[in-house]
Amino acid sequence: MALGKLIDGQWITEWTERDDSGQFKRMPTLFHNWITANGSSGFKAEPGRYHLYVSLGCPWAHRTVLLRSLKGLQDVISLSIVDPVISDQGWTFSERFGSIPDSLYGADYLWQIYTRAKADYSGRVTVPVLWDKQTQTIVNNESRQIIQMLNSDFNEFAAFPKRDFYPEALRPAIDAAIDAIYQPINNGVYRSGFAASQTAYNSAVTELFEALNHWEGVLGQQRYLVGEQITLADWCMFTTLFRFDLAYHGLFKTNLKRLVDFPNLWAYCRELYQQPGVAEWCSIEHVKQLYYAGLPELNPNGIVPAGPDLDYGMAHGRDR
Repeated sequence: MALGKLIDGQWITEWTERDDSGQFKRMPTLFHNWITANGSSGFKAEPGRYHLYVSLGCPWAHRTVLLRSLKGLQDVISLSIVDPVISDQGWTFSERFGSIPDSLYGADYLWQIYTRAKADYSGRVTVPVLWDKQTQTIVNNESRQIIQMLNSDFNEFAAFPKRDFYPEALRPAIDAAIDAIYQPINNGVYRSGFAASQTAYNSAVTELFEALNHWEGVLGQQRYLVGEQITLADWCMFTTLFRFDLAYHGLFKTNLKRLVDFPNLWAYCRELYQQPGVAEWCSIEHVKQLYYAGLPELNPNGIVPAGPDLDYGMAHGRDR
């Protein structure tokens, strides 16, 4: 999520992700290098070498900060948290709302990190960013790949190396589940919210609720998306569900139902929220500030709503 982009290393303010029919078309991420435990990729997993740039409001970045916490990598990979409100310069570093400034270079804007990695970079400036301090470049800015690395390749240094959210035997099923929820749900809320035509909106919101109804049924029969253990697929689903009633239902017009109207999905969301190391990285304030104050195209007055009143700590009953 970002307003504006870089063209040959120069920042321009322009909305770039809609086609002629009014459909939201997410542009691809461009940094796809890998950190490996043995260093065979050219980027070796080492404590203190890497830095993670995230937004606590953004669901894609939220996945990565959760894996950092769940694996106990806080002392291994350092962290910056951008201001939740996107400026006309894109993601901004500040100390507002508990944000953590750029401790490496004292950058004012995230685009400056991108141009430090590649002076003539052209493309979107997005979070998350996994940065290599040693070579001073971006290793990866694709959340799905980053969470795989954090799950497995830093185990030698992780406080919780036995927590495995991407076990070998389940990887085909996990990948299939992540693929299945991406377009209609994870990206579907954006396809609804940023649609610029009624037809584009109708298509996106219909697919979104068809998918939510499907997974409501699945979670009525099993505890998690691919069975009886939490996997990366669940964390990919969770970060969208956590934001659903806080932002998407209102601002993005995904209002056929609230999340709390889906008994299984709502209980499932609460169970994941209550896992050790999760709640402390779930910021309702950052979510609301990002969407309501940071997207003037959708909310010109920048008024942040008082509600909804949600209790993520309420007993979930999923052990049934």
